[in-house]
Amino acid sequence: MESSRAWLEPVLTVILTPVKGQQQRLEIVLGWDSGDAAQLYGSSLLSSPCFGEQPKRYLDHEALVSQVRKVEEENQLLRLQLIQSQAQEGTDSDQQVSSFVKDQDVLGDKRSNRTGCPKQRVVQKCELIHVAIVCAGYNASRDVVTLVKSILFHRKNPLHFHLITDLVAQQILRTLFQSWMVPSVHSEVSWIPNKHYSGIYGLMKLTLTKALPSNLSKVIVLDTDITFATDIAELWAVLGKFSDKQMIGLVENQSDWYLGNLWKNHKPWPALGRGFNTVIKQSPTLVYQLPCFWNVQLSDHTRSEQCYTEVSDLKVIHWNSPKKLRVKNKHVEFFRNLYLTFLEYDGNLLRRELFGCANLPSLSSGQLQQALEELDEDDPCYDFRRQSLIQHRVHLFFLQYEFPALTDAADVTLVAQLSMDRLQMLEAICKHWIGPISLALYMSDAEAQQFLRYAQASEVLSSRRNVAYHIVYKEGQFYPVNFLRNIALKNAQTPYVFLTDIDFLPMYGLYDYLRTSILQLELPQRKAALIVPAFETLHYRLTFPKSKAELLSMLDMGSLYTFRYHVWPQGHAPTDYAKWRTATVPYHVEWQPHFEPYVVVRRDCPLYDQRFVGFGWNKVSHVMELDVQEYEFLVLPNAFIIHMPHAPSFEISKFRLSSSYRECLETLREEFHQDLSRKYGAAALKYLTAERNL
Repeated sequence: MESSRAWLEPVLTVILTPVKGQQQRLEIVLGWDSGDAAQLYGSSLLSSPCFGEQPKRYLDHEALVSQVRKVEEENQLLRLQLIQSQAQEGTDSDQQVSSFVKDQDVLGDKRSNRTGCPKQRVVQKCELIHVAIVCAGYNASRDVVTLVKSILFHRKNPLHFHLITDLVAQQILRTLFQSWMVPSVHSEVSWIPNKHYSGIYGLMKLTLTKALPSNLSKVIVLDTDITFATDIAELWAVLGKFSDKQMIGLVENQSDWYLGNLWKNHKPWPALGRGFNTVIKQSPTLVYQLPCFWNVQLSDHTRSEQCYTEVSDLKVIHWNSPKKLRVKNKHVEFFRNLYLTFLEYDGNLLRRELFGCANLPSLSSGQLQQALEELDEDDPCYDFRRQSLIQHRVHLFFLQYEFPALTDAADVTLVAQLSMDRLQMLEAICKHWIGPISLALYMSDAEAQQFLRYAQASEVLSSRRNVAYHIVYKEGQFYPVNFLRNIALKNAQTPYVFLTDIDFLPMYGLYDYLRTSILQLELPQRKAALIVPAFETLHYRLTFPKSKAELLSMLDMGSLYTFRYHVWPQGHAPTDYAKWRTATVPYHVEWQPHFEPYVVVRRDCPLYDQRFVGFGWNKVSHVMELDVQEYEFLVLPNAFIIHMPHAPSFEISKFRLSSSYRECLETLREEFHQDLSRKYGAAALKYLTAERNL
């Protein structure tokens, strides 16, 4: 049995403190591994092969090429020293790093004699590195994940992130880093409008000194559209070489944008020369200028190819072009592959400890670790129990979502969950349901990017702004169906939710019909669950009925059936389809064992029980808890949904083929009954009695 400790160790601690204004600061402390590409207070902070000297303000091309060649020679010598050291000493990875640092010190002295570069400051093994990132909006919240992955991949030091966010990114990143098991978020900064083409994001950097903690002496500041190709500790070392007057380390802007001669009537934002993206060029003594291979800007109007000769010397790649991966550069294939590697890299693999450094476990991680340790590995249902304890990474609102400014008392959101094999249902559901939708998608990092491309290319999906997509990243061997449902349910924004499954198409006009029914039945004043009767078809091509009359006709002709009547009639028989055929007003039905209808309830209804994973009893247990909380069950006479045919899921196949699977499901069901009795007392006794009488 593999150790459970590695995946459970927190990487980040997230602490959130609301402040005045719309802008927030998310402060994320990384406890185990880190790597980072950076800027220092407002512009790209990039380290130099000569950390101790103040470079000239303007380096011509020939001088820069010469300097890069010298660095290449020095890098080759460093690599040779490292290989020799490893071969001679046969040390472990930590000792190898230590040996490498020592070699740097020795070679640094040699370089001083040959190049005039003083010895580089060594970053201590467990020294905490501070990084600040401005991140606002939905797109930036996706971009920052790729940046953080590249940092974590290379890191060898504890890392502390300070994220300057707006309210949208605050909610997304707080959940993302908490579920990623990363530590600490703090917030503070005011929202200031401006007219710069970069919008609020450029100006937000100017507030960093006020937004960051007053006791923070140094920090690396990053854009979200960069990728690290090295350990951020190399960049952190530069700060120790600043003179008393130098306050900021920068690479001069490589773009010709500010020169104003790219096209006719080109009038850019005013700047001095190519600029540092800040006004500090007026005070050059404050600036520690750094080589541009720490900030290789990939746009069509840059001199980036002139500042390096080999891609192996690059430290930070900056995707600062609107065309992103289609920029013109002789090494663009290398840049693209590096970026795509981290874009689709499994973030779960980055939950690794920094051995030898003090851990910073969060409360939730400690509780999870204890729960895991209490599991009995000899328990036949160990895998089921372990799955329910997994802390899945969650990226809320993966695409842009327009929150309802004013929701009426009867507004309702369709809530469902899906995996990659049900993606084809999204367009059809959006055509049938015009109201808000909240979906939890269970995907790997790579699949999430496939979904992003699919949604952006779809005319139907790209035109909708009231569909919230929440990515839950894959982990474990079972489909966490009820965890997914809870993610979608908790992030709905309307007073009511329609709890359904992704393979059902709602009747046309159901959204408006449900809103009308909620008001007519006075649901705000009563505790009720409105049942939407479920039907199914075996035909992949179905002329969808436009009314109840058409549906009944198709039912009589055999092209439609009541849902699961031939394999699981207990699930929906209490809906009383015979009565529904002639009903014109809502009618009451009573709970019966195994009842699992699709219902409309208040958003604050009980959550689904997450012990049920895969197939079986996931909806039944939820409806049972609605009943024990004394919800009325009202069947709507003019509402319906139709299940569309599809290949059997992997989970139902396991249920059918594995006797141990079915036995464990029975064990979990018995434990659920016992927990229900402890929670609700005598009111839950009828469920035990009903089970025994079956």
